[in-house]
Amino acid sequence: MSEAAALDTPAVTVRLADFGEASDAGAMVALLDAYARDPMGGGTPLDPAVRERLAAALKAFPGAFTLLAFDGEDAVGLANCFTGFSTFAARPLINIHDIAVKPGARGKGIGRALMQAVEQEARARGACKITLEVLGGNERAKALYAALGYGNYALDPATGTAQFWEMKL
Repeated sequence: MSEAAALDTPAVTVRLADFGEASDAGAMVALLDAYARDPMGGGTPLDPAVRERLAAALKAFPGAFTLLAFDGEDAVGLANCFTGFSTFAARPLINIHDIAVKPGARGKGIGRALMQAVEQEARARGACKITLEVLGGNERAKALYAALGYGNYALDPATGTAQFWEMKL
């Protein structure tokens, strides 16, 4: 664990997960499954096969890391992140692919602590920026991200802001 990834607040501890450690892997899968079941995560539980292979797949995937937030011994939040590369800056970037806080733990600063820990880890890895996607209707998350300095991406306001598109395979 890098020192940059550790962040403590009075009630919350955030640290890098060890995908090879059963309790960290279990906490990560349980938190991600809870997020998947939430309307903001799609409203459907993770497929059992995904639950079974996720930690090992992340461990094997270069540049993947997860930050886990704990309230005491209870895992209450996670940020799943991936290292990418900015060709315009010729430096790494960090993408936050998932960020989730257990429903009963929301409103306690856990999301903010996770975001701050991601920023610390990104800086430690020499990243030039952090990217994320957020649903247009997730006003609570958007307010947090904006308060932390995130915003829509545009090279030139005349060409508009970037959009996130997908094609499922």
